[in-house]
Amino acid sequence: MGQTHLLESGRVLREMLEGGHAHSLILWGPPGTGKTTIARLLATRLNLPFAQLSAVLAGVKDVRAVVERATHELRAGGRPTLLFLDEIHRFNKAQQDALLPHVETGTLVLVGATTENPSFEVIAPLLSRMRVLTLESLSEDALATLLDRALADPEYGLGERGLVLEERGRAELAAYADGDARVALGALEVAADLAARAGAPSITADHVVEAAQKRSLRYDRSGEEHYNVISAFIKSLRGSDPDAALYYLARMLESGEDPMFIARRLVVFASEDIGNADPRALQVAISVKDAVHFIGLPEGRIPLAQGVTFLATAPKSNASYVALDKAIEEVRRSGTLRVPMHIRNAPTKLMKAQGYGKGYDYPHNHAGHHVEEDYLPERIREARFYAPTEQGEEASIAKRLADWRRRSS
Repeated sequence: MGQTHLLESGRVLREMLEGGHAHSLILWGPPGTGKTTIARLLATRLNLPFAQLSAVLAGVKDVRAVVERATHELRAGGRPTLLFLDEIHRFNKAQQDALLPHVETGTLVLVGATTENPSFEVIAPLLSRMRVLTLESLSEDALATLLDRALADPEYGLGERGLVLEERGRAELAAYADGDARVALGALEVAADLAARAGAPSITADHVVEAAQKRSLRYDRSGEEHYNVISAFIKSLRGSDPDAALYYLARMLESGEDPMFIARRLVVFASEDIGNADPRALQVAISVKDAVHFIGLPEGRIPLAQGVTFLATAPKSNASYVALDKAIEEVRRSGTLRVPMHIRNAPTKLMKAQGYGKGYDYPHNHAGHHVEEDYLPERIREARFYAPTEQGEEASIAKRLADWRRRSS
């Protein structure tokens, strides 16, 4: 259910099923979306010997045992063995290397399942010999169909109980599962037990709520979803959308993200994306970080919300950040240019005698506390890195800086 995009005409999976040709695959997608089912169906449809390992528990020794049996099968029947390796991302480089020669020789048709981005988790030589199929979270309609099947099936499901799932209960279950069929079916079984114990002829929304208790959000603090959500969070702040930023903040907090990680990102954002457009942004972000560290959760969510809404609605400028990058480019291009003599430090008589600091004009001795002076090395005297915008407080900085530069030119 729910993976029709993989079975459209011309797609790899459809061609494999119809043509009878086996290819090694990576099945990449969220939990409970059918990765194991696809592997088993492929083995059955293509009439291939089937072996299954979990990368959490298995090692090179287990792979060798599978390869030994697969080699025997290949000699006896001329058919490779389909090895389904669940959570392939848990195998380290050496363990993945052990699979490579057997995939190359055709002894194994490797079908790896992963919830993590294979670009980062599967070694390049192995990945280049496999096709990546991306599975999607199941829609609520697809989950509802699976629930109905489970209730009706007398052999593998709950058909013998004769229970009816009320419409509100079905909707609650489908929403609770968050695209995961395994979660949906597990909660259905518990809800059915609750209904049976109460002597009820149908599974109600109340039974479902009791069975579900609290939704477990899909979020791995070290995996791809972590980076997807924090990326969406920062981009929502940058795009000045406080509602979206609060939503992703809630996603992270509800999923158990470290609140100090969020606070640190707010500090970076305040300087990178707001900067001098509102200098208070950095102060607010630092205060949020200190408050979260001081009080922790759950109360720490309150200053986080304040900080998020302040930063999202503040005027934006990345001029300081861009200016530094330009300055770094200049340093790498021109090297260690000599610091002008008049602004060098002169702590000794010898250095003063050599001209260190000679001719330095103290700005505070002049009107407006500004003096026309050259501070950059001679070779890049006319370089300009900082270009303040017209956003917020930076507009007044732009005006002041333009006036100083005009007088110095």
